[in-house]
Amino acid sequence: MAKHNHPEGACPFVEVMEVVGGKWRGTIIYCLAERPKRFNELRNEMAPVTQKMLAQELRALERDGLVLREQYPQIPPKVVYSLTELGETLKPIINLIDQWKTENLVSVIQAQTRYDKTMNPQPGQGS
Repeated sequence: MAKHNHPEGACPFVEVMEVVGGKWRGTIIYCLAERPKRFNELRNEMAPVTQKMLAQELRALERDGLVLREQYPQIPPKVVYSLTELGETLKPIINLIDQWKTENLVSVIQAQTRYDKTMNPQPGQGS
């Protein structure tokens, strides 16, 4: 049975975001949506993720039923990660986020630049 750390009545969206959110989990799902991959292939695509963080996040996604880890009995050992059937259901959502990024990333960067200028004005530019 899944472990729940939220008080009774907490928003279920919080639990869902713990499963697929964060800095790396969505990226892992995005990378595996294309095709199954080996650990180092994922790590190279996701630089600057550390080996420890990637392993930790893959284990969490495996625990949540979204990622399948398959180890092949060969030397050297071959391990391949892929999305499970449940993980595959996230592809349309990941594709929408990717589309949103394509359409809006420039606007987000512009907003960040404007905000940063107002929060950290250069000397002589007023306060």
